Amino acid sequence: MMMKRQTFFLLIADIILINLAMILAFWARFPDFLTTPNFQVYQPIAVFIVVIKLIVYLLFGLYGGIWRYASINEASTIFKAVTIASLATIGFVFFVRVLSFPRSVLLLDWFFNLLFIGGVRFAPRLRKEFRKRRVSPSKRLLIMGAGDAGEMVLREIQKHPELGYKIIGFIDDDLKKVGRRIHTLKVLGTRKEIARIVSRKNVNEIIIAIPSASGRTIREIVSYCEKARIKLRIIPGMYKVIKGDVTISEIREVKLEDLLGRKPVEINLNEVSQYLKDKSVLVTGAAGSIGCELSRQIMEFAPRKLLLLDNNENETYFLQMELKKKEHSFPVIFLVNDIKEKQVLETIWREHQPEVVFHAAAHKHVPLMEENVVAAVRNNVLGTKNLMEAAKGKTERLILISTDKAVNPKSIMGATKRITELMMQLSPDEIKSCAVRFGNVLGSKGSVVPLFKRQIAEGGPVTITHPEIKRYFMSAREAVSLIIQAGAMSKRGEVFILDMGEPIKIVDLAKDLITLSGLQPETDIPIKIIGLRPGEKLNEELLTAEEGVRATKHKKIFVARPDAVNSEELLKDINDLEGFTLCGEKDLLIKRLKEMSVLR
Repeated sequence: MMMKRQTFFLLIADIILINLAMILAFWARFPDFLTTPNFQVYQPIAVFIVVIKLIVYLLFGLYGGIWRYASINEASTIFKAVTIASLATIGFVFFVRVLSFPRSVLLLDWFFNLLFIGGVRFAPRLRKEFRKRRVSPSKRLLIMGAGDAGEMVLREIQKHPELGYKIIGFIDDDLKKVGRRIHTLKVLGTRKEIARIVSRKNVNEIIIAIPSASGRTIREIVSYCEKARIKLRIIPGMYKVIKGDVTISEIREVKLEDLLGRKPVEINLNEVSQYLKDKSVLVTGAAGSIGCELSRQIMEFAPRKLLLLDNNENETYFLQMELKKKEHSFPVIFLVNDIKEKQVLETIWREHQPEVVFHAAAHKHVPLMEENVVAAVRNNVLGTKNLMEAAKGKTERLILISTDKAVNPKSIMGATKRITELMMQLSPDEIKSCAVRFGNVLGSKGSVVPLFKRQIAEGGPVTITHPEIKRYFMSAREAVSLIIQAGAMSKRGEVFILDMGEPIKIVDLAKDLITLSGLQPETDIPIKIIGLRPGEKLNEELLTAEEGVRATKHKKIFVARPDAVNSEELLKDINDLEGFTLCGEKDLLIKRLKEMSVLR
């Protein structure tokens, strides 16, 4: 109804403006036009000229659209419509042989029509822009990075004054840029001067516009902003800048993943799809952080059937609710059960015949497993043994998810995972088995990040076991992409090692997280050193001294030279471990793990 009323008023306005344009054209050419024969020529054909122009405007869609969003495209349409309408008018005048109709009047009529018809349609847009300009900026902003990305952010923010931002200037570490200007705004200094600039210019917020910045660079910027107590935001990756897609909606708060500064992983889609497409795929530990991400990414490769096994009912339910929203044409089956139950696994193989298995189920908490040795061995070692026996002769590929804690392990958890790595070499030749070893997953349910967030929300203190403790980190998405790629390379018993980059100090991670929460370390949230916990190492390793490493065809995946395994001895040791678990002999389990040289 509203649209019909607007179209009616636009139509009435056009009738008036078409006549007014012609009158003004006559007046500009003949000041006393009312008494001239020329104007008397126009009066009898005025109705026909108005109708001709209205029909052309209608054909060009000038009575549709929402004009408060009018842009260069609409301006081009108006120009074409008015020009065609004027040419049609000239044709009509020539057709009816009104020879005394001056050509200069027709040209002026075209100009005035363009001005009036365009003006009445762009008026809502101009009114909208005027209202925006009246919004007084409430937030003073610095842009970190005086390059292409920074200039794009500047233009995007200037297009949206309703957001209330006033850009004060730029910061850049290139001394050649300091003091120069971008669109009248000055490069005020380098990152080392952030605190001084923020204080002097009364800045409320900084946007990092350096899409190619490394994790180390972003961490340094965060540390300078920490001293200045300033809010930080960031633009997305370089591909967004190259495409010219940086918009206000893309600018977001800095996340911990940005501090890693890791580039998106590239995987060989053809190679991966060959072993996953149209296959029955089983993921154990599917409700965990890695298991959930495996489930999401495997769905993209259209398996014949996806089996998701976990003994945690609640987390499995949440995963089920999430995956229901994803479009898929194959069955996704949720199995609430336990890998320690051998008969359950045999039933799963009998009913679903999984051809590819991603084995992520494991007890992973180091201090907790020091107190629960029997549970760790039963789940991690004997559960893997059950899985391998169920898969024998029926499964094409088995990928074990391992951990850097399996290298020279000092913990029960690490020792059990080292045994499972060695067990991959016991797989029969027809099963392409491997282990994929990597460090901590940033933000996973069992990592330090959720713990730190809870402690920050409670007002602190944030607890650190040692001021020098370091860990390797990567995102769940990156880790899983590389796991799936490594699975395509597996042959028999390999231990693939993911490129984890440089280890990060946990105390630095805690400080960064406090800063990103808008607080100041030690001032707002204290940091408390509590000492290393049982089984915990100061620094984790990705390789034993004996293993060495060689490259694979993927630049972020390496393969260790496997230790020589005596199959008979390893099977005997595993059987002994099973006997000790049945008796609940914690001390005998620890003794045997040390005798196996998997517990230091």
